[in-house]
Amino acid sequence: MTKNYHTPTLIIGSGPAGYTASIYAARAMLQPILLQGLQPGGQLTITTDVENWPGDTMVLGPDLMVRMEDHARSTGVKIVQDSAVELQLDHRPFTALCDSGDTYTCDTLILATGAQAKWLGLSSEDYYKGFGVSACATCDGFFYREQDVVVVGGGNTAAEEALFLTNFANTVTLIHRRDELRAEKILQNRVFNHPKIEVLWNHVVTEIIGTDNPKSVDSVALKNTITGQAITHSCTGVFVAIGHTPASELVTGQLTLKEGGYIQTSPGTTQTSIPGVFAAGDLVDSVYRQAVTSAGLGCMAALDAEKFLAKS
Repeated sequence: MTKNYHTPTLIIGSGPAGYTASIYAARAMLQPILLQGLQPGGQLTITTDVENWPGDTMVLGPDLMVRMEDHARSTGVKIVQDSAVELQLDHRPFTALCDSGDTYTCDTLILATGAQAKWLGLSSEDYYKGFGVSACATCDGFFYREQDVVVVGGGNTAAEEALFLTNFANTVTLIHRRDELRAEKILQNRVFNHPKIEVLWNHVVTEIIGTDNPKSVDSVALKNTITGQAITHSCTGVFVAIGHTPASELVTGQLTLKEGGYIQTSPGTTQTSIPGVFAAGDLVDSVYRQAVTSAGLGCMAALDAEKFLAKS
């Protein structure tokens, strides 16, 4: 039997932004309800070593998110394992329809749904997803022990994935379409100095090549971005790490979005184009995209919601 719930502040998303917003909202006596979504804990649950979270020299991503969830629960946040599938933002109270059939109404809404991995857009990539193609080294790296794998990308995610895969793979080839990485210098140094990692500059993947029965990858077709020369590179695993797309599908057509699908907020605030609806974390941030900045935006969103309710 489906149920209806109401709260002064509903939070959708359970990464650093969502959990931080819920903690601040609870301390402000806003009786927050947090919908965890399909991936409780967000992207940090598929991250291994986190070395830039203040107060922790090194912490595992999943462990950090468990601590955040425990902290949120300790402040009285009601955490629900459910996903919003439709939002009605044309009038207050706002309404969230969930996958379970339950309905949540709220006076203020904080969106913290994060971002999702981008893919190359190749038909062969789709065909071999889960059979040699992955976007999560921490999820699937274990299956490539003593094998040759490639990582596609040039940012922090690609560097981190490549380094993590050295724990299992025989060799790791980092394929980047440019002649320099965008990753932080400390990560670049680790990549360049690791004996298992080779960087293949100025190349893009044009096709994933493999077998049908059973499904498995045996190589990638590459093209040189400068000369146009085509080559084939042998590998049994392809890890795509070319960035993320904000998970803003729920509000497309309802809220003003920026380039790339990020939610537009008023400068210096988390206020969206609809009063009473706030957004935080990777859903908003197209520049920094760090756990600590997401948490900061989550804090801002809760404080903005508190001020909004005080004036209502």
